[in-house]
Amino acid sequence: MEGFSLYHGNLPLKWNKVLQMTDVAVQIPETSRRLDAIDRKILMVLQEDASLSVAEIGDRVGLSSTPCWKRIQRLEADGVILKRVALVDQNKIGLGISVFVSVESSDHSDAWLKRFAEAVSAMPEVMEFYRMAGDVDYMLRVVVADMQAYDVFYKKLISAVPLKNVTSRFAMEKIKSVTALPIPAVVAA
Repeated sequence: MEGFSLYHGNLPLKWNKVLQMTDVAVQIPETSRRLDAIDRKILMVLQEDASLSVAEIGDRVGLSSTPCWKRIQRLEADGVILKRVALVDQNKIGLGISVFVSVESSDHSDAWLKRFAEAVSAMPEVMEFYRMAGDVDYMLRVVVADMQAYDVFYKKLISAVPLKNVTSRFAMEKIKSVTALPIPAVVAA
């Protein structure tokens, strides 16, 4: 992976959970490769702390460094591991407002969607962007410093392409926010 190494010296042990996994393999649809119990353990460990050395990861999953490294490389090559990043506290860097923005459009053409997707994807305030089923067409999760910054973002959004309706919902309190996916333990045969 670009600009990142799993070797970060002797970092403190941060992950003390007991891994309870079965030996049932999980099918990865895109690659036709199978995730076994050790692959799932590696994914759980990396989602908790990707800065661990390969040796530390191997210790936690019951492998030596070389086989552990090969599995991590295969998971990356297969696109199971997309990237490894540092998680930053948005409040500590001055981005105290989270806004969930629902967008309705009266134009559903491919050309309109392409222009809209390009415009929204270029806006750094947008953390997540989804095309939805149901009563709204698109949902965005936006982080900004304050109401004035949101107003600047809003004006940029509504001027990007014609929109039918934009509804903003401001988060009052973050109750749960995780980045680690629940790794499935079993799949029907």
